[in-house]
Amino acid sequence: METSQMNIEFSRQDLRRLIVPLVIEQLLAITVGLFDSVMVSQVGEAAISAVSLVDTVNVLLVNAFAALATGGAAIAGQYLGRREPEKAGHSSAQLLLFMGEVSLLITLLFYLGRGFVLGTVFGQVEPDVAAYANTYYLIVESSTPFLAIYSAGAALFRVMGNSRISMWVSLGMNAINVAGNALLIFGFHMGVEGVAIPTVVSRLAAAAVMVILLRRPDLPMRTERFTLRHDRYVVRNILRFGVPNGLESSMFQLGKILLLSTVSVLGTASVAANAIGNNLASFQCVAGNALGLAIVTVVSRCIGAGSYEKARSYTSKLMKYTYLFMVVFIAITLVSLPLLLRLYNVSDEAAGYARQIVWMHGVMGVLIWPLSFTLPQALRAAGDTRFTMVVSTVSMWTMRVGFGILLGRHLGFGVLGIWMAMFVDWILRIAFFLPRFLGHRWETMGLRE
Repeated sequence: METSQMNIEFSRQDLRRLIVPLVIEQLLAITVGLFDSVMVSQVGEAAISAVSLVDTVNVLLVNAFAALATGGAAIAGQYLGRREPEKAGHSSAQLLLFMGEVSLLITLLFYLGRGFVLGTVFGQVEPDVAAYANTYYLIVESSTPFLAIYSAGAALFRVMGNSRISMWVSLGMNAINVAGNALLIFGFHMGVEGVAIPTVVSRLAAAAVMVILLRRPDLPMRTERFTLRHDRYVVRNILRFGVPNGLESSMFQLGKILLLSTVSVLGTASVAANAIGNNLASFQCVAGNALGLAIVTVVSRCIGAGSYEKARSYTSKLMKYTYLFMVVFIAITLVSLPLLLRLYNVSDEAAGYARQIVWMHGVMGVLIWPLSFTLPQALRAAGDTRFTMVVSTVSMWTMRVGFGILLGRHLGFGVLGIWMAMFVDWILRIAFFLPRFLGHRWETMGLRE
C-alpha cells in the first residue's frame, strides 16, 4: 500500500500552529453561547423558551453542515497530499457550490414546513412563546445558506493547515453576534428580533469573508473562480465523503433531542442537572473535538500522498495529545466544580445529580472518549465514512437512546441512568472503531477516479 507515495511531514511546530487555534475556536463557541444565553434572559422567560426551542433545530443544522463540510473538505486535503493544488482548488469550488445548493433546498423546506416544526415538533406551548418562536424562526432561518458557506470555508482552511483563519473569522462572527445582541436588546430594547438579526448579519459577514479569503493567491490551494457547473466525479466524492458525515451528525443530534423529552419527565432537578452536565461536559471535550479536526487535516494529506503508515503514526501522536489535553481540561472542570455549582444556584438535589454526572463524565472522558470520537476522525478523513456512520448511528440509537430510556425511566436510575447508557455507547463504538483502524480496510477508501 505504500507504492508511489510522496514525502509528507508535519513538524511539531506545524501541529502546534494547527491545534492551538482549533482549541481556541472550540472554547470561543462555548463562551459565546453562554453570553447569548445571558442576554436573551433579559428579554423574558417566554423569549428564552422560544429561542431555546428553535435553537434545538439550529444546533442540528450547525453540526450537520460542519460535518458535511469537513467530509467534503477531506477531498481537497487528499489532493493537497497528492501535490495537485489545481484539483484541490477545483474541488473546493465544487464543495462551495454543493453546500450552497443543499442549504438553499433546506432553507426552502424549513420555510414550507414552518407550521409543522412550530406546531407539531415543538408541541403545545404558551401563545407568547409560540409568537416569539415564530418571529425568531422566520428571521434566523434565512441565514442557513450563509452558515453553510462559512462552514465550507472553515473546513477548507483547516485542511490547508491554516486553522488560524477559521479561528479569526469565527472570532469576528461571534463578536458581531454578541455586540449586535447587546446593541439591539439593551440599546433598542428589541425582543427576539434583537437576538435573531445579529445572527443573520454575523453569518452573512463570515460567509463573505470566507469566500474572499479563499481567492487569495498565496494559499496552497486557491479557489480561482466559482462555478455553477457540476463536476460529477468531484460531486460523487463529496457525496461519498460528506453526506455520511452529515447524516451521522444529524442522527446524533436527533437522538439527543429525543433524550431531552425523556429527561423532562424525571423532574425539575434532573432537567437542571442534565443541562449543567451537558454544559460542563462540552468544556471537558473541547480539546478532543479540536484534535479530531486536526486529525482530519493531517490524515487526509497523508492519504493523498499515499503514506498510510504516516497516517497511522500521526494519528497515534495526535491521540496522545488528545489524552494529555483532555486530562488538563477535565481536571480544571473538577477542581472548579464546587464554585461552578454555586454559580448555577440550583437546588441541593440538582447540584448533587450534576456533581455525579460531571465526575462520571470526567473519569470516562479521560479513559475512553478519545477512542470513541477522536480516533474515528482518521477513518473519516481516509474516506471510510459509511462505516463510521453506520456504527455511530446504530450505537447511538440502541445504547444511548434505547438503553438510556430503559435505565432512566423503567429501571429507576433516573438522569444518571441516561448518562450511564451514554458511556456504554462509547464502549460499543470503540469495539468497532479500534479494530477498524488497526486493520487495513480503510486504506482502500480514498479518492476514486
